[in-house]
Amino acid sequence: MAAEPTPLTPAQRRFREAMTHLSAGVNIVTTDGPGGRAGITVSAVCSVTDTPPTLLVCINRSSRSHGVFRANAHLCVNVLGTEHEDVALAFAGRVPAEQRFTATGAVWDHSHAAPVLRGSAVSFLGRVTKTVGRGSHTVIFVEVDQVFPGPDGEGGLVYHRRRFHPVPAPSAAAGDGLTEKATG
Repeated sequence: MAAEPTPLTPAQRRFREAMTHLSAGVNIVTTDGPGGRAGITVSAVCSVTDTPPTLLVCINRSSRSHGVFRANAHLCVNVLGTEHEDVALAFAGRVPAEQRFTATGAVWDHSHAAPVLRGSAVSFLGRVTKTVGRGSHTVIFVEVDQVFPGPDGEGGLVYHRRRFHPVPAPSAAAGDGLTEKATG
C-alpha cells in the first residue's frame, strides 16, 4: 500500500506558486536500454557547458519512469515545437507509459541509443555522465554526442502558469539575434 503524501507546508506552496511564473521550454526526454524504454515530459532542462557539450535534466524521483532513466546509460532531450502540445500532454501522464510512443501519431526514430522525435525543434542525444540527488529530484548530467536539428522556421512550446503556450518562430527579418550592433 502506498504511503500518503506528506502535506505541503505554506512555504512549499508559496514556492511552487511562485515557480509557475518561471517560463520553461517543454521537452520530451526519452531513454532505452537495459532498464527499458521510457519517455516523460520535462521542463527542467538546461545547458551546462559547451566544452564538452553538456545538458542537465531534472527528473522527479516519484515518477514511475525514474528507475528506467537511472538504469540506462543514454537519453535524448527532444525540444518541442508549437505543434507538439498533444505529445507533451501524452508524455506528461495523460497516456499510460506503455502507449506513449504510439498514442499521438508522433514519429519516433528508434535506431539510436534513445528514441528521437522526428520533427522536434531539435533533439540532443547523449550519455549520462553523472547523477545527483537533490530533494525530490535526480539531476542527470548528459554529455551530448549528437544533435538532430529540426525543421527551419518552427516555433517553440513553453510552460508558464501551469499551461502550454506556443512561441512563434522569429521572422527572417529579425535575424538570429547573435550579431553585434554596429556602433559609431
